[in-house]
Order: sequence, then structure tokens, then C-alpha cells
Amino acid sequence: MKIKNLTKHSETYIFLAIIVITLIIQWRSGAFYTPNNFVRLASALIVPGLMAIGAFSVIISGGIDVSFPALASLSIYIVTIVLLEAGYTGGIWLPILMACVIGAFLGSINGMLIALFRLPPLIVTLGTASIFRGFMQGALNSRQLATIPEGMSSFGNSILFYVRDYATGQTARMPVTFIVLVVVLVVVFLILRFTMFGRGLYAIGGNELSARRAGFNVGLIKFFLYVGVGVTASLAGLMRVSMMTQMHPTNMLGMEMMVIAGVVLGGTAITGGRGSLTGCMLGTFLIVMVQNSLIIMGIPTFWQGAALGVLILVGTGVSAFQVTRSNDPARIKQGGKDKAL
Repeated sequence: MKIKNLTKHSETYIFLAIIVITLIIQWRSGAFYTPNNFVRLASALIVPGLMAIGAFSVIISGGIDVSFPALASLSIYIVTIVLLEAGYTGGIWLPILMACVIGAFLGSINGMLIALFRLPPLIVTLGTASIFRGFMQGALNSRQLATIPEGMSSFGNSILFYVRDYATGQTARMPVTFIVLVVVLVVVFLILRFTMFGRGLYAIGGNELSARRAGFNVGLIKFFLYVGVGVTASLAGLMRVSMMTQMHPTNMLGMEMMVIAGVVLGGTAITGGRGSLTGCMLGTFLIVMVQNSLIIMGIPTFWQGAALGVLILVGTGVSAFQVTRSNDPARIKQGGKDKAL
């Protein structure tokens, strides 16, 4: 029965897929199962992982957000340029506070348009993505910043631990920024699992009308959902800039497809109402692993787009199949008989 239950969860299949793919990569390159590679993959997961948490929260509510990379870019560019002009020499806490406040404000724009005016999330976030990008490149005349505030660069260069591959003599380092991913992941897990807000997200994704009848304030939940996505995206942008120790305004633009692909690939229903953070992280890790391992295997980088496209099709196809299967009247009827027995 335990094995049968495991086969009903998407997380099981994505985990098995990761195992199979890692074996193939190890066979082709001989360099996957090394401490250095694991640390590099964990480091590469930080920014996509943070963005995936926000995207996951939106998708389970039955919505979609494609503006979070542009939001993160604008938010962190404002933080960086303001602190540089002010000659800030303090620690990381002020940049974090500024990023969260600006991200919350930008996210509230999406939330207000979607919750108050009941506009389609895809149309709204497509529009605000263009607005954020245009405001950054036009009004702010954004440019690449070779230096960032000392507190941000020091935080980005801080190390949790080193690992060494004695066969090659190479070392890899785990950045302190990984802690931010863990903290955000734990906080969002607790919110989704133990609060009415989290239950409301799943209820709205399952059936918004039923959620309203059940007493959930759908508009308020959606508003604060997009505020939270703005905060999470801004934190991801801050971690990206801090680790790179420079600010590139367009560096994060275009990440939405990779992030959403990872969330859907992890078993989150594209129509909302079903999914888990475990699957979200596994799917995102699979995307990051494939993109990073193509280089190890000596495959040209232009194949990354093709690999990502295949994963998007597979993830969306599996999600659609699961929704169709769960809505099959014959299966629903059979399931009722099984429960009665």
C-alpha cells in the first residue's frame, strides 16, 4: 500500500527522473557525483529556488505571474543605486529591508489590479513586466554597475564551508546566501501548512467560487499573495547581485520560463489547487541540474534552450494529464466505491 501511494505522487516520478538523469550525466562525464558539483548545484539553485517559491504560491492559487524577474531587477537596481549614491558602508540588513519594502510595493500593484479590478493575472503581469522593465531602462537610465555597496558584496562573498575534490584538487564553496533560501522555504511551508492564508490559496486554486462560499476573503488573499511574491522576488534579486558583486540590469530578465517550468515539472497543477513545495524544489533542481550539467558533458550551450523546451512540454503534459485523470467521471465514481469499501 505504501508503494502504491508513492506512485500516486508526482514527487516520486520527478525524484526517479533526477536519479536516472544523474546516472546518465555521471556515465558521460564522470564528474557528477563529486562534492564540488553538489555544492555548485546547490549554489546555482539559490536564486531560481527563491523565485520558484513565489511562482509556486501563485500557481496553486490558479494564477500566473511572469513579472517577477522584471520586478526583482527594478527593485534591486533601485536599492543598489540609492545606497551607492548615499555612500552606504553598513551591513546587509538595510539592503534586505529596502528590497523587501520596494518588492512589496511593486507586488502590491499586481495584487491591486488582480484582486480589486479582477483582471486576468497573465495580462496584468505581462503588462507590469513591461512597465517595470521600461521604467528601469528609461526613467532610471539603468546601466551595469561594476561595484555594489560593501555590505552586499561582503554578504555575497561570505562562505558557509568549502569542499575539495582530492582527485582534481579543485575546491567549491557554499555561500551564506543559501541560508536565505532555506529560511524562506521553511517560512512559506509553515504558512501553507498551518495558516488560513495557505489553505485559502489551495481553496482558491481548486474552485474560487467555492472558496468564497466557504468564507475565504479571496480578494485580500490574492492581494497579499502578490505582495509576498514581490518580496520573495526582490530577495532573490538581492542574492543574485550580492553573489555576482555587480549589478547587471537585464541579468535576470527572461528567467520566468525556467522558473515556471520547474514548478510545473514538480507536479504543481497548472490550473491550481494542487502541488507541494517538495515537488516545486525537485522540479527546479532538475532544471538547474540539466542546465549546469550540459556544460560538464561538453554539449554546446545553445542546446540549453532546447532542453528547457522539452522539460516545459513534459511538465505541462504531465500536469494536464493528471488534471484530466482526476476529473475523469469513471475514476471519480470508482474512487467513491473504493472509499465505501
